[in-house]
Order: sequence, then C-alpha cells, then structure tokens
Amino acid sequence: MKKNGFLFIALALLLLPLTGAFAGGGRDSRAGKQQLTLFTWEGMFPQEIIDGFEAETGITINYVGFDYDETMLTRLETAGGGDYDLIIADDYIIETAIAKGLVQKLDKSRLSNYGNINPIYQKQFYDPADEYTVPYGAGVQTIVYDPARVRITITGYADLWDPSLADSVGIIANYRVINGMALKVLGQSYNTNDLAQIRAAGERLLGLAPNIRIIRDDGLENDLISGEIAAAVMYTSQVTNAKIEKPDLEVVFPKEGIGFGIMAGFIPSKAPNADAAYAFLNYILDPRRGAQCFENLGYYSTYSGSDPYISAEFKEFLTLPEGFNTDMEMIQNIKSEAEEVHELVWTAFKSASGK
Repeated sequence: MKKNGFLFIALALLLLPLTGAFAGGGRDSRAGKQQLTLFTWEGMFPQEIIDGFEAETGITINYVGFDYDETMLTRLETAGGGDYDLIIADDYIIETAIAKGLVQKLDKSRLSNYGNINPIYQKQFYDPADEYTVPYGAGVQTIVYDPARVRITITGYADLWDPSLADSVGIIANYRVINGMALKVLGQSYNTNDLAQIRAAGERLLGLAPNIRIIRDDGLENDLISGEIAAAVMYTSQVTNAKIEKPDLEVVFPKEGIGFGIMAGFIPSKAPNADAAYAFLNYILDPRRGAQCFENLGYYSTYSGSDPYISAEFKEFLTLPEGFNTDMEMIQNIKSEAEEVHELVWTAFKSASGK
C-alpha cells in the first residue's frame, strides 16, 4: 500500500531521520529531551501532527523512513527488536514480525482513545486477538476508468481483457495484486497455494498483456488524469487523488471480489522508549487528529471516531460504503513455493507486456 498524501507507500524514498542522525529511541542527547524513533514510510503524517505532538508532549520525533516492508523487517531483525519505538507497516509483514518475537503486546490501558478504532479493521489475520497492533489506514485495489474514453461498462477485473482497451490500461506493480486479479477472474483465492491454479492465472494474465500500457506504482493516477491511460487498477490513495482532480472518473469495486489491506502500528519488543510510542499512538487516535491524518494519507479511515470529522471533500473516499465488507479478501503470506511461481508468472507477464 501504498503512503504519502496520495503517493503509494511502497515506493517512498529512504529518509534520513528528521531529528537526529541515527536510529535509536530514548533521549535526544543534544537537548536532553525524550525522543520517539518512528520507523515507517515517508509522509505518513501531516507536519501539523508532528509539530503538535512535539509541542504538547515535549517528545521529539526521530522520523526514519523505509522503502519496502521487507527492508523494515530486515533492519528490525538486525536490531533484535530494538532501535525503534514505533513502526507502521503492512499487515502481512506484521504477521511475520509477531511470529519472530519482534513485537510486544499492547497495554491498552495506556491508550485512552483505543475505543475510536473501527472494529471492521480489528481481529484480522495478522493480529486475530488485537494484542499487538493499532490499525492506521486501509485500502483496496480498485478499478478506475474514464467513461469518455472507454466504450464498455466496466464492472469487474474480467472487463479489462476487452480488446477495446488495447494499449490503454495502467496497473500497479505489485505482483501479488495483479496475479491475484487473474486468480479472482478464475474464481480462486488471492492466497491459494495450489501451484496449478497460480500457473493457470499466469496463462490468463498473458491475455491481458496487449491492453497494458503502463506498469508502475508511483504516480499512476497522474497517467489517468492526463489521459495517458483510459483505465487503471490502483490503490485507494491514488483513487482518492484521481477522483478529486477529475470527478467524472468511474470507480469500480470489482464484482469478482475486493483485495483489501491494512496498515498498522506496533511497538517493537525491545523499543528504547515505549512510553513515547504509547503517547504518539494515543495522540493520533484522537478523533479530530485521526481525521486530519487520514485526509493527508488518502486511505480509508480506520477510526470510526474520526469519520464524523472528515471533511465533505474527502468523506466519499475515506469512509467505507454501506455493505463494503462483503466479498473482501486480504492478501496474506503464502508458501515459498507458491511465491516462486508467482514471481515466474509476473516476469513472463511483464515480458509479454513489453515492460
């Protein structure tokens, strides 16, 4: 997913800390103040939230960025669960971090605003008992198209194979999402470990290649806004940006089912300053501040307490429609053999697409 005021999470640049020259919580030796080392993607919070937290608590934020979830996990493992006080990452990688003993259980008594969380985003596969995480934004893989440039009515993934869309479709560059799109067209799960099913989806995907014009994560919405492509499969933050810039675009929740993902915050097992992490989590769980965060982020609000405070401009895009939680499936970790076949399928598809 994506994570910066409409930029996809996974392609954020690796940042130097905003306060301090190295990772590590505890105290800022230069000022004698407490410090929160926050490890996540670039631009996950509006500057007003960062500044407000520091002013209210006296805790300085040492913002350290990563590019991919896997980069985060490697660095957290190397640190033995230390160095960082609060991490925000994607659901599937959090499941792995918990299994490796790198995450500490939450003391919810220290989060007075915990009740603002929307229960739809709780008790998910990566934290089924809600022991370790606080959700922070959610998204889906959505089809968006320009009805002025598309001659068919798109209702699901299968419509993207229509010959009238030749050389006019853009897709994100997440192979589990796109390979999974073909699996859903064939009536299978995103998370199948059946190698024959994954290969069959790969064969189906090759038929989409003539329609593909662009494969990329960062800025795909701009290609739709400009008219470079007529239809796209995009992340929620990109859809939000595209619809605000070009309201006549059509948004489609695919009839085959919706791929769904959640970002969440967790405190590493040996966080140097867990107190600061609790303070920041509780700060952003405040309903008004949460609304401010989600408007900046461009993903679905995971705090039902914040929904009433989201401005009219954004409400359509950042709160779930009625009945949305039907036919949703979260993309989860699968067996290594299945991942290997996915990678082969993806390589063949990109080659056939000329990308």
